[in-house]
Amino acid sequence: MRERPTDLLSLVGRTPLLRLQRTASEFPGVEIYAKAEWYNPGGSVKDRAGLWIIREAEATGRLTPEKSILDATSGNTGIAYAWIARVKGYRVTLAIPANVTPERKRILRALGAELIFTDPREGSDGAIRMARRLAAEHPDRYFYADQYNNPANWRAHYETTGVEIFEQTEGRITHFVAGLGTSGTFVGAGRRLRELCSGITLVSVQPDEPFHGIEGLKYMPTAIRPGIYDETLADVNLMVTTEEAYAMVRRLAREEGMLVGVSSGAALAGALRIARMVGRGVIVTIFPDSGDKYLSERFWEEL
Repeated sequence: MRERPTDLLSLVGRTPLLRLQRTASEFPGVEIYAKAEWYNPGGSVKDRAGLWIIREAEATGRLTPEKSILDATSGNTGIAYAWIARVKGYRVTLAIPANVTPERKRILRALGAELIFTDPREGSDGAIRMARRLAAEHPDRYFYADQYNNPANWRAHYETTGVEIFEQTEGRITHFVAGLGTSGTFVGAGRRLRELCSGITLVSVQPDEPFHGIEGLKYMPTAIRPGIYDETLADVNLMVTTEEAYAMVRRLAREEGMLVGVSSGAALAGALRIARMVGRGVIVTIFPDSGDKYLSERFWEEL
């Protein structure tokens, strides 16, 4: 039987849940699983939010053919917007810190996105300020997607990621661990999992200081706080050092054969801390993207 042609947009979501074997071997009573979000067409978890944000904007009339999709990004959401826009026929303008990896810049340029680079010392907050300014100055030119404050971001994970995790663990999940960037993944999936599993423990992970090297995550105490962030949701809040995240990325490559991004390393560091505390349970975390966008980073030289 011939396989039917597939629409690229239909491949967003339904990513595999992978069991970590060697990295979790010191905790025989704990199962640790990672949602492999690099299986999305754009290579990251941000495809989910990007697609929901664009579809909702189309449905409400805020995004029309003459407007360019505008947002601030450190890379992955921009890549999501860029490839989805190419499929749908839109233009994309992105405010992005100038120090993002060369791989991300090349991918975005290959997809035809217009890039406006911001001061690297200001991180993602500087990109947010630039996007806000452009949106205010040219309201007829741009649809400002505003991933940090757009409810479609967390709803994407409420409707998809959380449900998938519940089904893939057959409802056995006891702990959900996810990093905080826009906070959409943690808030959306966390809210849905709490409805489905009343006894679940929700664990958020963030960097331990404002100036860090964990791409995609925010140090919430001093960052521009996303409007969609719900600080009451987490049962446990964990701080992870950049060095811990780097070490876990290298460990995953060597022990599990998984080449993942730095935020995945931070998520694993959090999951292992929880495993050490509880001794028994089913822990699920999110690996937001693969490591191929970070190969120019110097921490790989420490292998």
